[in-house]
Amino acid sequence: MSTYFITGISTDVGKTVASAIVTEALEADYWKPVQAGELDNCDTKKVKQLISNTKSIFHPNAYALKTPMSPHGAANIDGIEIDIKKIKTPKTKNHLVIEGAGGLLVPLNDRDTVFDLIKPEYKVIVVSRHYLGSINHTLLTINALKEKGFGVSIIFSGDKHPTTEDIIKKMTQVPVIGRIDEEPYFDKNVIKAYAELFKEKL
Repeated sequence: MSTYFITGISTDVGKTVASAIVTEALEADYWKPVQAGELDNCDTKKVKQLISNTKSIFHPNAYALKTPMSPHGAANIDGIEIDIKKIKTPKTKNHLVIEGAGGLLVPLNDRDTVFDLIKPEYKVIVVSRHYLGSINHTLLTINALKEKGFGVSIIFSGDKHPTTEDIIKKMTQVPVIGRIDEEPYFDKNVIKAYAELFKEKL
């Protein structure tokens, strides 16, 4: 069984929808180690609402912080410090999808970043969404992962932008799982349709 770590090139690029699609495609378990803000409608609840299969198990956050900001700052407001030794991967006999927080170098405390949560055996999926500067952010993210020896693939998210996507493919040479279009809404049926499309590439 494989573990997939889903990271983004920035915040709000579509990691949660991508996580739901991959979770559904593999009928995998899902885990968000650090949730900052939106505790009433957190990413775990969002993914759970988008999944059709009954096999996926949703594991509790290691840290659930009240303020929607960088985890190190949100933890500080809550009067705690995130200790990555206490962030233990859930035991499962199933595939596991792990959703990161923001991008790779989002700080968890004064020393550690989201990057430090990714173990050597994980497969890493980078969610890239087009905006001014996104090529730079995508190349920086993928190159940092490749330098550490991780197996990396991409999911593109949002409106299609061929010149952006083409240069990213050429310059990174990493597999593209697929693209998630700018849909009017995402529900179980839409997620299931994408899961069928992406299944072969995962």
